[in-house]
Amino acid sequence: MSLAETSIKRPVLATVMSLAILLFGITGFYFLGVREYPAVDPPIVTVQTTYPGANPQVIASQITEPLEAVINGIAGIRTMSSDSREERSNITIEFTLDTNLDDAANDVRDRVSRAIRSLPVDANPPVVEKADADSQPILFLSLRSDQRSILEVSDFADRLIRERMETIPGVSSVRIFGEKRYAMRLWMDPVKLAVHNLTPIDVQNALSAQNVDLPSGRLEGTTTELSLRTLGRLNTTEDFENLIIKEDAGRQIHFRDIGYAELGAENLRTGTKTNLIYSIGVAIIPQPNTNAIAITDEFYKRFEQVKKEVPEDITIEVGYDFTRFVRRSVAEVKDTLFIAFGLVVLIIYLFLRDWRSTIIPVIAIPVSIVAGFFIMYVAGFSINVLTLVAIVLAIGLVCDDAIVVLENIYTKIEDGMSPLEAAIKGSKEIYFAVISTTIALAAVFLPIIFLSGLTGRLFREFGITLAGCVLVSAFVALTLSPMMCRLMLKRHEPSWFHRVTEPFFTLLTNSYRGALRLFLKFRWAAFLILAVNAALIVWLGKALPRELAPLEDRENIRVNVTAPEGSSYEFTESWMDKIDTYVHDSVPETHRTFTIMGGGGSDANTATQNIYLKPPEERNRSQADIYKQIMEDMNAFTGVRAFATQPPTIGDRRAGQPLAYVLQAPNLNALIDVLPKFLDEAGKSPVLRQIDTNLKVSHPEGIISINRNKAAELGISVEQIARVLEFAYSGRRFGYFLKDGKQYQVIGQMQRQDRNDPGDLKKLFIPAKGGEMVSLDNLVEFDESASPAAIFRFNRAVSATIQGSPAPGKTLGDGITELNRIAKQVLPDGFRTSLAGQSRDFSESASSLLFAFCLALLIIYLVLAAQFESFIDPFIIILTVPLSMAGAFLTLHFTGQTLNVFSQIGIIMLVGIVTKNGILIVEFANQRKEQGLGKLEAVLDASVARLRPILMTSLATILGVLPIALSLGASAGSRQSLGIAVVGGLIFSGVLTLFVVPAVYAVFSRQRSDHPEEG
Repeated sequence: MSLAETSIKRPVLATVMSLAILLFGITGFYFLGVREYPAVDPPIVTVQTTYPGANPQVIASQITEPLEAVINGIAGIRTMSSDSREERSNITIEFTLDTNLDDAANDVRDRVSRAIRSLPVDANPPVVEKADADSQPILFLSLRSDQRSILEVSDFADRLIRERMETIPGVSSVRIFGEKRYAMRLWMDPVKLAVHNLTPIDVQNALSAQNVDLPSGRLEGTTTELSLRTLGRLNTTEDFENLIIKEDAGRQIHFRDIGYAELGAENLRTGTKTNLIYSIGVAIIPQPNTNAIAITDEFYKRFEQVKKEVPEDITIEVGYDFTRFVRRSVAEVKDTLFIAFGLVVLIIYLFLRDWRSTIIPVIAIPVSIVAGFFIMYVAGFSINVLTLVAIVLAIGLVCDDAIVVLENIYTKIEDGMSPLEAAIKGSKEIYFAVISTTIALAAVFLPIIFLSGLTGRLFREFGITLAGCVLVSAFVALTLSPMMCRLMLKRHEPSWFHRVTEPFFTLLTNSYRGALRLFLKFRWAAFLILAVNAALIVWLGKALPRELAPLEDRENIRVNVTAPEGSSYEFTESWMDKIDTYVHDSVPETHRTFTIMGGGGSDANTATQNIYLKPPEERNRSQADIYKQIMEDMNAFTGVRAFATQPPTIGDRRAGQPLAYVLQAPNLNALIDVLPKFLDEAGKSPVLRQIDTNLKVSHPEGIISINRNKAAELGISVEQIARVLEFAYSGRRFGYFLKDGKQYQVIGQMQRQDRNDPGDLKKLFIPAKGGEMVSLDNLVEFDESASPAAIFRFNRAVSATIQGSPAPGKTLGDGITELNRIAKQVLPDGFRTSLAGQSRDFSESASSLLFAFCLALLIIYLVLAAQFESFIDPFIIILTVPLSMAGAFLTLHFTGQTLNVFSQIGIIMLVGIVTKNGILIVEFANQRKEQGLGKLEAVLDASVARLRPILMTSLATILGVLPIALSLGASAGSRQSLGIAVVGGLIFSGVLTLFVVPAVYAVFSRQRSDHPEEG
């Protein structure tokens, strides 16, 4: 006894099974996290090392190279890139997707600990950090005050807000932008130092000796004991100014005699502004795979309490809430879900024209859909745009099987069978077709599950959720639906609606029968149609523009600014103020601006401005239109290089320009020689714009050459000279002090007016062996040159990354193709190229999806061959695929869409959807042949018999996807191409399949079935 027959005879069992599915689904729903897209970032570990005062060459040779050498042997490394710049080394190790992030981080820490002994003694210990898949902020606070210093505001953000928000469940960290940590600044006067025969080294030695906090033990009596605490710390500016540097002839030289102490900021080369006013930014960063909505809700609860504790003179406001887009996207997809459900119910009723019949397939929809949430929970997925889109698409698919079962049983009741007999016989007859179509459709998503890279991470959740819903729908169609057919379907007088519309359906059926009979006489024309479709696929496949994903309106535009190499922080700030003023004056849609200056820590010539726009409903122009205006107007700011970017739909919202093309050279000099030629060719190309490179060789550098003979005669070592320069100018840490229970740095440096000109070297003195002070300019020679601002390496080779954007009307794919052409023309032997960022994601997704498409076709063919016990029948069914692809490509072309990850996934979906129609025709034609009909009569009879269910299921799927294709909502733009591809492919192939498949079947199928008759 089959599953369907068991369910028909035991209706309570069939009902309980469906209720159990609903129960598990609802339970799983409440445990799912909510996010916008699945986590798509690979496991990344960073190693950051600072060495105050060191130039890029020293950083590269003494820090980056030793660290890379020990890290390189770790298993699972995909790429390793590094940049060595002033005072800082940053190594980024990207691992393969199957690597556990915690294990990778531990491996890197072990290797780095081995290399520490090879690093300079004065370098700070390397910091190894995991870059979480969700390391992008979801919330952003802005703090400012008219009465307090930015130091006090920063301290308030650190002590109250950071500590309060870090304890929210699911929060990974709270990052403070523009943070100004307290530091005790010891400003030294070189002239006063020389007068007292002192150098900066003496100041550091005195501080080390007199600013200590060592354990002092305890006094132990017979009955009591007393712990001892020695107050050896210096904590206030007065303490530091009273620091005794040395005693000279009974006279004490204090620090106040050679300079002054000031409670200032640890970093003077960074800052943030909100609407041109100095501010502090606080960003909430979630842990991977957590519920961003729940984190935000808890944040707002705590934020209300924090506002009560904020002093009146501090203004605190939410600058940006990214979860608004998550909520909006998820809400839009939910709305789409209900619209799709309503449309599907409507189309089922219009075809069946009976409420009893309509209920049966409609009941299958919620059961299958809710089951999807349990599948998502078991697989560790989240509620996101793609899993919800999968559920929307499933609405049109999951009722297909129930419709086919219902239609077959209903036909038999109309022919005079009892409901019980019709249910048993009808479900048995359709049993194989339901299983075949379901397995074929689910098999399409097998390749997606195994895809690597960005595409695999994105669409694994999509594919498994949709395939799971479809499999559950087949179970429901073979259990609940036949049982309901037995209980609810009866022979009765047709309703007035049925009587009014029946002539139309009769005419439709008869017209199709006549048209198909005529077409079968000229059945070789089917191959001409297939050839035309193949030609369309080849032509449009090349003609359609390609990109990673369409941009959405995120109410955000970033302006990245780079001042000329060697520019001061003040110079960069002045230009950022000009850009900020322009934005507020010329872009009325601006809601708020947030400027980050010196974001790289030591890169005083770089800055970024985030322009947050008003919501789309409050402005007349789109984000794209505003972006074009800003992009063109940035050319007016000639003192800096400024370009605007829009945050990508998928990936890092803080990413720069979409094109990132890496040149790898055998050595730095060879790279410097060829780079100008490459940039010149790229600048001439009409396909590219805003071309630049991260490798700048125009960074001004002062070269100090030591006269070793002269220094030796005076008894002065090279180390002494280097140390005096380091302690005077580098701003290195001299020690630590305590303030309000927290530890901060003590930083010694010459005053600004004593280090702003090469001539200031004359003010530095160093003691000779006789005790007399010698001016440093007697021992050294100063020369100026240009050198790289930073040295970059990619997979251990010296590298430079070409960055830019495609020209208007061009896509990311066009840009990559053009850069490949220039590379072949310009680069000599020994050079290699790679892609990075969005460009690499795009390239990998394109190749991965082609592989997935071909594998999907092969899997479906093999599955169908096994089910039909034939190699010919699956071939006939597979011919529906080029029909759907041609339709999808034509629709994308005429609607101005691109080939992107969304539209390509839609095309892969079509492979499974359109084969269902072919399966229905071929399976029924085979049954008719077994009953003794010839192949022409069999396929004609099967096609006419399956016309209504094919039209009903196709229209149900089309209407289920239609809300996505119509792009209902501001965030639906990226998903629109998926809907358009599916709708276009289904309409085009749906019409042609009804003629091409029967014609090809009539040509290739055998005259009679090979299966022997039973009995």
